[in-house]
Amino acid sequence: MIQVYADFAQQYMGVPVIQGVKTANERFAGALETYTIEALMQDGKALQSGTSHFLGQNFAKAFDVKFANKEGKEDYVWASSWGVSTRLMGALIMAHSDDYGLVLPPKLAPIQVAIVPIYKSKEDLDKISVVVDEIVLKLKQRGVSVKFDDSDNRKPGWKFAQYELKGVPLRLAIGPRDIENNTVEVARRDTLTKEVVAIDGIDDYVTELLDVIQDNIYKKALDFRAEKTTEVNSYDEFKEILEKKGGFILAHWDGTAETEQKIKEETKATIRCIPLEGDKTPGKCMVTGKPSLQRVVFAKAY
Repeated sequence: MIQVYADFAQQYMGVPVIQGVKTANERFAGALETYTIEALMQDGKALQSGTSHFLGQNFAKAFDVKFANKEGKEDYVWASSWGVSTRLMGALIMAHSDDYGLVLPPKLAPIQVAIVPIYKSKEDLDKISVVVDEIVLKLKQRGVSVKFDDSDNRKPGWKFAQYELKGVPLRLAIGPRDIENNTVEVARRDTLTKEVVAIDGIDDYVTELLDVIQDNIYKKALDFRAEKTTEVNSYDEFKEILEKKGGFILAHWDGTAETEQKIKEETKATIRCIPLEGDKTPGKCMVTGKPSLQRVVFAKAY
């Protein structure tokens, strides 16, 4: 299940995550093992974004849940527990958004394309509507969710700001002059850039661009995480990086609950996980100097 969560976070939400195992101190109470995906938010704090727990027989014994085994004898069930929650919405907002509002990856955006007409008269709007209706039909046939906002109680500038705020990935603006030139203005939410393109083949252009935006949103978050991930070898360096830079810190830990608790009490940073992938080179604990099997991921967290 942790793999399912990781795939969803990365491929749909555009949020890169580290998969790993929780330490005994951090795992779900009563579980034998807790697997987690950890994401990094734009303020440099970690967010535990989904967990999968192996409960062993602990809960079965507590609640007297049994099954009949092959021999026909009763035994306590072996249980697992997994889930993600509304915190994924928080992750989506905090990982991508900017000062202008939401930035939604196209695969999750309720409206992928908003079309805003620029007109002065009803006659202009009627001409624009004929062209837009055809664009809308083509986009919907390609599986794109599109909204033609021809409401007359708001000006185009207000609509632009509103769809920006809502994080709509693409905004199309079209007026009488555009129709004469057979063009449309396309504005991207992720880069805040605009481009004038031909109406012919607009469905191909938009569907390809939505994929580009999806990839770009993920890459931007991935690059941010890489820039905010630091390897440290001493406790003093750890404290300095935590205070000045934040983000994920990869450091050696001796595997004891005492050392983990000391770090937490002194710095408010916790071990987010023991990563399943990455560098497995052994070393020495940054606090005690005792042997360490591999670097673990530290961060301040929500």
